Amino acid sequence: MPPPPIEPIADSFRCEVLIIGAGITGALVAERLTRQGHQVVIIDRELPSLGSTAASTAMLLWEIDRPLFELAQLYGFEKAARCYRASHHAAQGLLSLVAQHGIACEMRPRLSLYLAIDDSRKLVQDEYALRSRAGLPSLYLEHAALLKRFGIARASALLSRDAADADPVLLTHGLLDISVQRRARLLKANAVAFDSAAQSVTVGLESGLSIEARHVVLATGYVAPDIVKLKTRPASSWAIATRRQPGNLWPEQALIWEASRNYHYARTTADGRIILGGEDDHALIEPEVRNNVTPAKVVALKNYLKALWPHASDRVDFAWSGAFDTTHDGLPLIGAVPSCKNIFAAFGYGGNGITFSFLAAGLLAALLAGGSSPLLDDLAIDRDILG
Repeated sequence: MPPPPIEPIADSFRCEVLIIGAGITGALVAERLTRQGHQVVIIDRELPSLGSTAASTAMLLWEIDRPLFELAQLYGFEKAARCYRASHHAAQGLLSLVAQHGIACEMRPRLSLYLAIDDSRKLVQDEYALRSRAGLPSLYLEHAALLKRFGIARASALLSRDAADADPVLLTHGLLDISVQRRARLLKANAVAFDSAAQSVTVGLESGLSIEARHVVLATGYVAPDIVKLKTRPASSWAIATRRQPGNLWPEQALIWEASRNYHYARTTADGRIILGGEDDHALIEPEVRNNVTPAKVVALKNYLKALWPHASDRVDFAWSGAFDTTHDGLPLIGAVPSCKNIFAAFGYGGNGITFSFLAAGLLAALLAGGSSPLLDDLAIDRDILG
């Protein structure tokens, strides 16, 4: 599915809601707001989905980068469980949204396997105990059960339902197309200045023109404007896609990731490839720097694939990297931008980008409608981030 056409801007104008960013976050926010009857304009300096969205491996997990037991240690069980339940609800909602609209993005419901590494068996047991207490759908697998069902030789794992995978670019294009059909406008422009002193927000563009909006939503990935002081840290991740090998895939094609801060992750594709990612780095952010180390990262990923699933061919057809933002507690930053009236944002997605984007769309829609939620405090942009 190609993206809907993007228009040039010829004159300054006014609108109700201006969304800056036409990646997956902007697309989900636009779909939600146009569904609720808002008049929406989306701008991006690039073509839709060309930023971090295109680099995503689109493992749509509800499990958060920081385990539930670690979040409970930081913030208490009630807040930690609320965030995990909200993420689970978002993953289910995304699946329902795609099915409802019939978006052709290769969306497939998946199981997820959270694997123990080295001495992390107790960590997995502790995580299972708290997930059970929170009512989350996970099953603890000892070594023998894991080996028998999935052929993977690890000490233990958690098996969870309600995950998914998809093509992130096709998903973004489909969502944008829905919004455009509801009369949203998709425009090519680069926002460079923000003035929120009046009742509306004036956004200055690189071209010298401006857009005046009642509300502005920042959905710009890991590139945030100067008006937002984010407590995030950029990171880069690498991924490979093997040749098509439908006969060499692990049972049930579950999404795989590890009980580790810097984990590897793997999934299959609808045409029988294996996608494997990881080797994250907080120092190598710029594209040209990432490109210089990609050959070495590819070798490391191929070696990891052989250890994880020896049955697979490690012939790589595609390799790429992408940059993303992380927060120390693994939770996103969603809500009103401090000291900037009528400007809202969603940042800091880590490994849960698309799931958290769906969550952000609902929370920001509630904010614009005058609503509230405990999650807006839990995920506030200026909150104290522990850990």
